[in-house]
Amino acid sequence: MNAEPEVGIVGEDPRDELERELSLSDAVFLVVACVIGAGIFFTPGRVAELIPHPYWILAAWLFGGLLSLAGALANAELGAMFPRAGGNYVYLREGVHPIAGFLVGWLTFFAIFAGTIAALAAIAAEQMVAWWGLSESWVVPVAVAITLVSSALNIPSVRSGARANNVASIFKIGALVAFCLIGPMIGGGDLGRLSPSSLPDAIATPTLVGFGLAMSPVLFSYLGWNSSVYVASEIKNPVRNLPISLFGALGICTGLYLALNCLYLYALPITELIGINDAGGATAEVFFGSSGAMIVGGIVLASVLGTLNATVLLGPRVAYSMALDGLFFGGAEKVNPAFRTPVAAIWVQAGVTIAILMLLRNFPSALDFTTFAILLASMADIVALYRLRVREPNRPRPYRAWGYPFVPGLYFAATLAISGAMIWGRPLECLVGALMIAAGLPFYFLFKNRGEREKP
Repeated sequence: MNAEPEVGIVGEDPRDELERELSLSDAVFLVVACVIGAGIFFTPGRVAELIPHPYWILAAWLFGGLLSLAGALANAELGAMFPRAGGNYVYLREGVHPIAGFLVGWLTFFAIFAGTIAALAAIAAEQMVAWWGLSESWVVPVAVAITLVSSALNIPSVRSGARANNVASIFKIGALVAFCLIGPMIGGGDLGRLSPSSLPDAIATPTLVGFGLAMSPVLFSYLGWNSSVYVASEIKNPVRNLPISLFGALGICTGLYLALNCLYLYALPITELIGINDAGGATAEVFFGSSGAMIVGGIVLASVLGTLNATVLLGPRVAYSMALDGLFFGGAEKVNPAFRTPVAAIWVQAGVTIAILMLLRNFPSALDFTTFAILLASMADIVALYRLRVREPNRPRPYRAWGYPFVPGLYFAATLAISGAMIWGRPLECLVGALMIAAGLPFYFLFKNRGEREKP
């Protein structure tokens, strides 16, 4: 039997069969698990390559956190208004037009979630293959196996998954805090490396275009800051807990990201940090030697797999919400009667992820493809926020975005500028994202016409 809907929650979908089982701490740790994964270990080398300056590097990571917070302010208002599964699909459907909601939902499910899972699976597979001494040809098969196993593990109830996620997130936070505190105590670094005076003359001066391109790996590392909105129909007291989960988790993640980047700059000369594939492992080796690097490598792999698992949990809720409206492949709205999870949507997501792995085959391409899609969806959220404020000013808003209309406007402008830099510097990956949207149009009319034919 489904739990009775909580009294006083406005905007619920009466067709939703998912149960409200997630507490505030569950929601916070779900966001933390999704944000802190591979990015903070594997992307700092790309950031340093694009903006080789300690102040610019730290500014990029701080700006990424503030930009994510500005987006979280808008999503908190929208999520409290519509505490349903599906996130921005629902916001665009309600605030702009059903076709806008469909295209954003299509992009979110197929590009953002499936693309992120593909990138994370590729990272985990690359590390496993290296440990096992296998050739690079094994990376894609291992990534496919990881995707299938993680999908199967997410069929049981959301509550059991949340408990495991809470334990993993607490361990992750504790391990990173210990890394930042214990490493400098042992020695091996140099505080002078955090100053521009330590830069060699041969280092190029950073540019605004480079800063914009650097925001791609930075924003990828913050990906997941809005995770709790996708399970809003499963959060207890979402009007209160959903906004708090976004802001609290982002505060934790931004603080850890800045601390870790200071640690990397302290441990490694900028010439070594530039282009490095694993900043976390290299930093651990400076402080703890080869054995420490292996321990941190294990923590990194566990972190990546934890983030991948949390992302696998979230994505199917988008397809499930779309299917409730008849705007997805038939059967995706089905809920497992024993576990109350959208099992069909979970397997559809797994199939799409495997297709992306076969097409792009490596982490950097999947990263840029996914980040561009995130930027487009984030700008669409802001459009929905403004439209709803104008069209429905009297609709109940349990939470109102701080700084409206200026902060959302600044977020939109900054995201647009970063998108432009990505189009200039990564045209192929951005084209894939644009084609993904275009590919959704015929499916929208197909699903819409199917629904009209099935009406009595």
